[in-house]
Amino acid sequence: MSSQSFAFYQNLIQRFRKCRILVVGDCMLDEFIWGDVSRISPEAPVPVVWEKRRSAMPGGAANVSNNVAGLGAEATLCGIVGGDEAERRLKTLLNRSKVDIRHLLTVRRRPTTLKTRIVAQTQQVVRIDREDQDPLPASVISRLISQIRKEIPKVDAVILEDYGKGVITPRLIQEAVRSSKRHSRILTVDPKEEHFEYYKGVTVLTPNRKEAYGAIGEHRTDRVPLAKVGGEILKRLRCKAVLITLGEDGMALFEKGRKVTHIPTVAQEVFDVSGAGDAVIATFTTALAAGSSMTDAAFLSNVAAGIVVGKIGIAPVTVPELTQRVRELLWKR
Repeated sequence: MSSQSFAFYQNLIQRFRKCRILVVGDCMLDEFIWGDVSRISPEAPVPVVWEKRRSAMPGGAANVSNNVAGLGAEATLCGIVGGDEAERRLKTLLNRSKVDIRHLLTVRRRPTTLKTRIVAQTQQVVRIDREDQDPLPASVISRLISQIRKEIPKVDAVILEDYGKGVITPRLIQEAVRSSKRHSRILTVDPKEEHFEYYKGVTVLTPNRKEAYGAIGEHRTDRVPLAKVGGEILKRLRCKAVLITLGEDGMALFEKGRKVTHIPTVAQEVFDVSGAGDAVIATFTTALAAGSSMTDAAFLSNVAAGIVVGKIGIAPVTVPELTQRVRELLWKR
């Protein structure tokens, strides 16, 4: 639990609206088919889902930008989409959230990444993915880099959201690191396990436990202490901090030259972990951009994650939700 008062965090959250955040990464549309199951199919031993309704939300980097906007900050999104129906639906949702989508590039003959989840009685039955994981043409990466160079001087922080769909490449990361350092901007990364060697020189990484252990080549979490893992990542990537999310065990914040900070979970009920990592990096980065310390930013991002996992489906954290939950946790101060 934080040692700060509710008034302290209330003031910090109010400063979010002055922040400008650039989100770069793999965009997708998350679609949900909601229904009920009352019988097993006579054709195969699978449930028959009676569809009642459908919904859709921005996913991946698009969900991160949606969270940034939900927190009251100015969000600019840079990534790719396909010239298809999923692109139109995604842009409609982002426009509704007031996310700046001028830097979304349309790549023809490449579908917008679409994840369709079938949910029955609040339980996910199956997920269907439609995507193209082939490398993006060098010309597309060049256009993305050009946009990043133009936008970084205008923002307070940059988020790289790496889902391994082709946008985040070594070349793009190197340019983001160079430009961020040149203009003294915060650069945070939600990493892909296989790409850790890309991230040297970023400000902060926010891996989950599995990604963090995988980053040092260890795939059994019972053989190496977490403290060694965090310290090794700090050393290898020369970053200022690593925030490792630990699910029901909360978070661990590793800062260069400081002791590890353990932050216990504040989730009351867990319905769906989808989107929790997106909320973490969006809240953590926005708080840093607003002048927060790493520790206070981690506390708020942990609160945001607790809110998200208490929802069914993917939905962003909002200022009223975050403020109310912090009030409940710190009401005596």
